[in-house]
Amino acid sequence: MNRIYPIPAKLFLCICLGWGIVALLEAAEMIETQDGVVGYDTTPLLPWCNYRKHDPARPQPKYVEPAPAAEPTAALSDAIVLFDGNDLSPWQPSSWKAENGYVATGKGHLVSKQSFGDCQLHLEFYIPEGYAEPLSDRGNSGVLLMEHYEIQIFDSHPSYKQQIYPDGQCAAIYGETPPMVNACRKAGQWQTYDIVFKAPVFEEGNVCQPAIVTVFHNGVLVHLNTEIHGAVSWKEIAGYKPHLPQMPLQLQGHGCPVRFRSIWIRPLKMK
Repeated sequence: MNRIYPIPAKLFLCICLGWGIVALLEAAEMIETQDGVVGYDTTPLLPWCNYRKHDPARPQPKYVEPAPAAEPTAALSDAIVLFDGNDLSPWQPSSWKAENGYVATGKGHLVSKQSFGDCQLHLEFYIPEGYAEPLSDRGNSGVLLMEHYEIQIFDSHPSYKQQIYPDGQCAAIYGETPPMVNACRKAGQWQTYDIVFKAPVFEEGNVCQPAIVTVFHNGVLVHLNTEIHGAVSWKEIAGYKPHLPQMPLQLQGHGCPVRFRSIWIRPLKMK
C-alpha cells in the first residue's frame, strides 16, 4: 500500500492557476503517492472496479516501448479526410491554425462539421517538449468521440518522476479505464492513435448497449473491446445521457500546444 503525501506546493499553485479560481479549492484535495503519482482519494468508487475515480493508488500500466515514429499514415481509400496537413474546412471555425503540415491546439475544442457514430479513426499527435510543469499542461489534450467519450492525450512517458493518475494518463478512457500498457513516445516525437469505436444505443431514454472501444497507441494494443461506462467527467461519475446516434468529433484544447496531423475517419455500421 502506497503512503500518501500532500502534493508539493509549487505544483499545487501551478495547477490551480491553470484551472482557474473554481479549481483552486478543488486542487487542494490532490495527493501524491510515494511513487510520485498524483490524484485523489476522496472521489467516488467506480462501480466496475475497486478503485476511486482518478485514484493514484491504482496500478500503473507497465511500459512497452513502441517502434520509432514514422511518416504520416495515408488515409484509406474509403476514409473521410478530416485533416491533410493544410485544410481545416472539415472543422467548425476556431482559433486553431494549420501551419507546417500540422494544426496546433488553440482556445476551446476543434469540432468537426460532420457527425459520426460507429467509426474507425486514425490521428497523429505531437506533444511539444518543455511542458513538464505544471502537470495539468503536460501534453494535455484528448479525442472526444461523439463529444462525450474521451481517449486521453497526455505526456505519460515513464522518464518523469511525477505521473498523473492512471485513468488520466495517455490512452486512458479518461476517468474510467487506464490503457493495458503505456506505449508513449517521448515528447517531441509524433505518435498515433488508431481507434475503433462502437457508439452506444439508447432506447426510451436508457442505454441498452454501452459504447465499446478498441485502441492502438503507436501500434500497440491498449484497449480491446473495452466498455465505456458513460460520458467524460472530472472527479464525478457522469453515466450515460441519451444523445443523437451521430455526433461531431472533438479534439480538446487544454493549454498545451499539442499538434495534430493525418486525421481521417471511416464511418462504420456495426451490429
